[in-house]
Amino acid sequence: MPRKPRKPIDPLEALRKLSQAGVKDSPPPNAARHGDDDDQLLPIRQRVDKILGITDNKKTTDMLFFVMYDIESNKVRGYVVKYLQRKGLHRVQKSIFLGRLDTAQYNEIRNDLAEVQQAYDNNDSILVVPISSDMLNAMKIIGQNINIDLITRNTSTLFF
Repeated sequence: MPRKPRKPIDPLEALRKLSQAGVKDSPPPNAARHGDDDDQLLPIRQRVDKILGITDNKKTTDMLFFVMYDIESNKVRGYVVKYLQRKGLHRVQKSIFLGRLDTAQYNEIRNDLAEVQQAYDNNDSILVVPISSDMLNAMKIIGQNINIDLITRNTSTLFF
């Protein structure tokens, strides 16, 4: 007899259950990582295209913001990654997400991440940083061969 399909678990609810189960502290720094979602980054071109989509779709009530984290526990980090992706944020780097959401959703994410931080004894940090479009346009990328004008769409085209 086939199994009934399981309802997907909400990452925030899973973190609450972990807290109730007695997760007391994080593993030591640089502990071995086993197949968590942090290793699954899209190619840089696709990440740039997502950033372009975020900066192009503007509503007056939207906020542009980064979520950055340093979370030692593989399990907690995996849940946070899934949570942020389900909320519509786009992964820029392994521990950095960028989003443009309305103020209510921004506040919900900020409150949920604060609850995650307080759920267990840890040395983790999570930063939620609102930024303006001007600040994003002034961003400089160091290390990757990416033309920042492609992200900000500040390119000029000459036709002859």
